[in-house]
Amino acid sequence: MAGKNGTSAQHFAGLGFGEASLSGVSEADTLTPADRYQELFVEVQTARIFSDSKTFVDCAPRRDPRIILETYRQEKPAPHFDLAAFVQRHFEPPPAHDSHYVSDPDQSLPDHIDSLWTVLTQHPDNHPARSSLLPLPNKYVVPGGRFGELYYWDSYFTMLGLAVSGRHDLLRAMADNFAYLIDTYGHVPNGTRNYYLSRSQPPLFILMVELFERHGVKPAVRYLHQLRKEYDYWMDGAEQLQPGEARRHVVCLEHGAVLNRYWDDRDTPREESYAEDVATAQVSGRPVHEVWRDLRAAAESGWDFSSRWLAQPDRLGSIRTTAILPVDLNAFLHKLESKLADLSEATGDPAEAARFRGNADRRRLAMNKLLWDEGIGAFLDYDWMLGERRPQLNAAALAPLFVGLASAPQAGRTADIVRALLLDEGGIATTQLQSGQQWDQPNGWAPLQWIGISGLRDYELHDLANDIAHRWLKTVSGLYSRESKLVEKYALCGGGGSGGEYPLQDGFGWTNGVTRKLLELYPDHDGHRCKAPGKRRSKRSVRGLDASSV
Repeated sequence: MAGKNGTSAQHFAGLGFGEASLSGVSEADTLTPADRYQELFVEVQTARIFSDSKTFVDCAPRRDPRIILETYRQEKPAPHFDLAAFVQRHFEPPPAHDSHYVSDPDQSLPDHIDSLWTVLTQHPDNHPARSSLLPLPNKYVVPGGRFGELYYWDSYFTMLGLAVSGRHDLLRAMADNFAYLIDTYGHVPNGTRNYYLSRSQPPLFILMVELFERHGVKPAVRYLHQLRKEYDYWMDGAEQLQPGEARRHVVCLEHGAVLNRYWDDRDTPREESYAEDVATAQVSGRPVHEVWRDLRAAAESGWDFSSRWLAQPDRLGSIRTTAILPVDLNAFLHKLESKLADLSEATGDPAEAARFRGNADRRRLAMNKLLWDEGIGAFLDYDWMLGERRPQLNAAALAPLFVGLASAPQAGRTADIVRALLLDEGGIATTQLQSGQQWDQPNGWAPLQWIGISGLRDYELHDLANDIAHRWLKTVSGLYSRESKLVEKYALCGGGGSGGEYPLQDGFGWTNGVTRKLLELYPDHDGHRCKAPGKRRSKRSVRGLDASSV
């Protein structure tokens, strides 16, 4: 099911996707379920054979997929053909992984998190044959719930906790896995499923590399090749652009300034959310391929979904992600350019060091000119098609502090406006709006808390940093004391978060990681002593498809 721009499995194969770069790693099937099963895929997803669109694309075929498709075409014309029975006969559902984990009410919150790392660890020898799961050379930590594969930006925040927990074995394994993904596919996919290959996620490998170096895993220079390769992926086509032109992730603006946007090489419904995307496009009043591309690009941002990307906050079909130059993405790429300059200089390549330093300086100048709003006192996303800043403040405004791009006066003004508009009872709010989307009010998310706290601490804005940290730890430890679990997102007024396309998920990788790190930084917080309720052990699902129901 290739997009109208020809982004098919052959396109990926032409880029070298699927060629294992380490011995012992099986070759990936880069034909996605939509490509592989064609009209069978469409019928299964349209008929909602499973309650969750992600379930079918994560199923493993019980026999050769070509034979399954051929058999379907032969059997479908029969008068009483039963599609659900056919799927059950030919596909193995993804494992629920929830039958063995039991939470211990006598554990403190840090001990609970430490014990979860093993539960959330997957092993490469568990790779189902001919499935959508991309093979990896080493073990890895998954988020939990419906997310049973490795995810890109989630993993950095998970690694913060792994380091505190002393799990350097997992840090080393994850380091090699991410290097393998870049070597094999030219970028880190959104997640390790073949239907994620057409997009990435916020480029945080550079932050992982610094973490690896800080904890003695491997020196940062060891990953210079992969960092350059990832940079080339995000900047593909930039040198050929004229002002007003865009290609993939890059946009050329006035006076030749180049900034980045989120993008996906496909313009079809997301396979893991097929029915939902078809329905969204049908009522949008827009060309469906534009809607699907923008939905996919928002998924690359990690903020799927949010009023941040919408022309009309109450209409998902008004999404315009590819028209927006995001604060956080450009801040992360500035960090990558700056680090590439340092590493190039360290390896005796002054020409490359000068090139990357020049790119970083030009990006900072462009961000200051187009994204910094002097009136509001914060960096805002920029709509390059309309030629104006997006008016609503969101938590990404703290990313320039997180990477050290902001000036001291900018950092101070950002802290003031964040305190006034985003500081909530339980931490930093994602946006100012309540839209029903999960990356809006009333939800708070662990990665955004860490970006804000860490960035504010770096600029010695400790009062606000400490306030956010204690509010967030109170939110997480409060739910843990009541329900003996950590979850994907939280309502900042108390309890688990809501909204979005799927139920609240237990686990949860990045919540565990950020919480564990904050408990190290703030040892006086009550979360250290917080224990789960009751006197008996209770089963909790952390990797099941519907963990919230357990």
